[in-house]
Amino acid sequence: MNSDSENECLLEERSLDEEFSSSESESDDDCLDSARDWCQKDVTSPLPSHPKFPFTGNPGIKVCIGDSGDPFEYFNLFLDDEMFSFIVEETNRYAESFFENAELTPGSRALEWKNTNKEEMKRFIALLLLQGIVQKPVEQGFWSKRPILSTPFLGKVMGEVRYGLLMKFLHFANNDESSSDLDHNMKIKKHKRVSQSNSTNLCMYRNRIYQWMNR
Repeated sequence: MNSDSENECLLEERSLDEEFSSSESESDDDCLDSARDWCQKDVTSPLPSHPKFPFTGNPGIKVCIGDSGDPFEYFNLFLDDEMFSFIVEETNRYAESFFENAELTPGSRALEWKNTNKEEMKRFIALLLLQGIVQKPVEQGFWSKRPILSTPFLGKVMGEVRYGLLMKFLHFANNDESSSDLDHNMKIKKHKRVSQSNSTNLCMYRNRIYQWMNR
């Protein structure tokens, strides 16, 4: 290729670059022009409230709980024996499914698993509630034996290994019956209906609930 043809190619490339740069600049200017279309907004007016859906249940206490004032009686109104039996059944079912498919090393702590029951599950839930009051940076800290950090009560109720296994296999739904759609609330719908039937005003913390979405 001679020098004249090389110069022609360079000029052609430069012309194309300038044309592309010019069209790109015009496109950017168009975007900026549309972005500069300001509109006035009243920031002093309050945000609209959330829509209120009709409540079809019958709120309030429907059973007699006596005059003892025992908090456990109120707790049982929401998490009764039937609910605990359901959680125990699904937890044991999930553990069984796990061992059918998992390849574990001989030293795995999971091999220490034994099926749980309602009494143990109640103790486990009690420890979860207690951890909302007595808080530590890491969960293992509740079983620390260091005098400055120890909380011996939890260790007396349940050992660290057993607690960890229950936390690992805790389940609230049968995975085999899970629908194929992308309904993120599918696994908690059963329990949500129980709560909604007793409460007109109910607040659920989404982040806390979604921590259990895979359980």
